[in-house]
Amino acid sequence: MTEENIEAATENETTINEQPDERSDDKKHNFKDGQILRFIRVRFPGHAKSYPFMIGRRNYTYGQRVIALSDRGMATGYINSFPYDVEFNESLLPVRTISRIANEEDQNLKEDSLTREKEYEDLCKDLIKKHELAMNLTHVELTGHGKKAVFYFTAPERVDFRGLVKDLVSNLRMRIELRQISARERSAALGGLGPCGRAFCCSTFLSRYGNVNIKMARTQNLTLIPSKLNGLCGQLKCCIAYEEEVYQEKRSNLPEEGTIIRAQNGDIGKINKLHIIKEQFDMITESGVIRRYTADQFDKDNNLPENYRFPREFQNISFETDIVIGEKVSTPVSYDDFFEDDSDDSDDSDDNENEVEDTDETDGTSETEDKELKNTQEDEDSDQKEQRPNNRKRNKNNPFNRKKHKKNDSQESEGESRNSNNRSRRPRNRKFSKGNGKPKKDDA
Repeated sequence: MTEENIEAATENETTINEQPDERSDDKKHNFKDGQILRFIRVRFPGHAKSYPFMIGRRNYTYGQRVIALSDRGMATGYINSFPYDVEFNESLLPVRTISRIANEEDQNLKEDSLTREKEYEDLCKDLIKKHELAMNLTHVELTGHGKKAVFYFTAPERVDFRGLVKDLVSNLRMRIELRQISARERSAALGGLGPCGRAFCCSTFLSRYGNVNIKMARTQNLTLIPSKLNGLCGQLKCCIAYEEEVYQEKRSNLPEEGTIIRAQNGDIGKINKLHIIKEQFDMITESGVIRRYTADQFDKDNNLPENYRFPREFQNISFETDIVIGEKVSTPVSYDDFFEDDSDDSDDSDDNENEVEDTDETDGTSETEDKELKNTQEDEDSDQKEQRPNNRKRNKNNPFNRKKHKKNDSQESEGESRNSNNRSRRPRNRKFSKGNGKPKKDDA
């Protein structure tokens, strides 16, 4: 036997010996039904789901690296939730605990395994092209302390990859496993950012995902455009199911679109549009007026007159959706509603009135004093203005104004010289011939 077969046999023996012990631990426990246990969820890179671990009184922070037992052996993961309490029942078995917090050595080993996984991924892609297989390799994961490599891929149909496995074993000389996963599991394992700008729900906190259908989008009146409804995985967004219960509850109080009903105020018309969040609906009446009603105006008995026919065409259609029929108008609250009338308050008000009268008398005297002060201030200001020198005249001795004076003087001298030149240049009397257009010489 080769060394590889010996290692595989020893691993199988250890797993066989460990299985009955785990089952015995599941049956033997000291927990009671209804006992409150404190859990936290841990996510391992490359796994599509997170796993619960009991922490007891220990404290962990969100995103902290820990060493725990996954379904593929001991691995480094990170805290993926906040602590929460659960009542114990047998469905929680087996109860797992976190072994320890990851240190620098564990992180270094994880980085080394990531580099190896990248190399194995490039090798597998080259072999897929060689064998011309219709499969898309998503990622590679090393388990069992680097003794086993798991290759995850997506494919539209079943793939015969026996030749691929032989080439991988001959090149890597280790245990190989290929697993086909769905598009949702691929995005959950790799992670990323959604169109909302946050991390994928399936890769962060969702334990069950994919329970979404196109009917949910229709109940929420969403536009049926694939680019808006689908996520990066190419499937319907999981967040569509978050508000489904609310929309179903509100929609049950509203009529269906396209039906003809009679409102409680007596209007008969056809449902044109639903406003589910506001619990309102638009209806076009017999007279061709589109009005808005609340859900209270919807009569579920729908007692229409016999042999009633709704008109097919309207000459004119008007909109009156500004006023919502059936909406309760809130009465404005006055200032006096916050206070109570007591006898003590009346006494206080009398005292306040006397004080106000006193202040009015003092205000009359103060107004006259203010007028006198204003008049005196105006007289002083006028005297100061007369005594002030006229600073607007330019001071030639000021060094800041010298350049300006020089410019003005130079401009004046240039203007005089131009006038003198224009005067000296007088036009001469020249005679032109009719034929050539050249001036003739004066006859001597």
